[in-house]
Amino acid sequence: MKNPILLSALLSAAALAASANVLADSAPAAFQGGLLVDSRSMTLYTFDKDPAGGGKSACNAQCAAVWPPLAAAAGSAAGGDFAEITREDGSKQIAYKGRPLYRYAPDQKPGDMSGDNSGGVWHVVRSEPAKATQKPAGTSPFAPGY
Repeated sequence: MKNPILLSALLSAAALAASANVLADSAPAAFQGGLLVDSRSMTLYTFDKDPAGGGKSACNAQCAAVWPPLAAAAGSAAGGDFAEITREDGSKQIAYKGRPLYRYAPDQKPGDMSGDNSGGVWHVVRSEPAKATQKPAGTSPFAPGY
């Protein structure tokens, strides 16, 4: 292409479209090494005192200073197992399978999970083990004797 202005405009448009697709397809958290982590690879936790399936957080004020909620970014791609809930203060928080998600302030780097089982009520979110889809060796799909 001989027109550098047109080439520059086309490249800018392509880059913008690509970044929009990445943002639209990105989940607010993902499993990494068997643990659910945020976009900075920091470990995420659930709190047993949050109402089950209620989509509400019981960790507010001083609790939220130590256990910061995973904030829902404007235009976040919550969906599937992820949802946005509204906190007591009106802010939005990400929940996984109905359970609000939190970070732990003392965790300083990716991989830290010093809050796991804190007080017996805070837990790292771990991925579910893969379910076996293959029959054990030596079994038959047919009824015995056939």
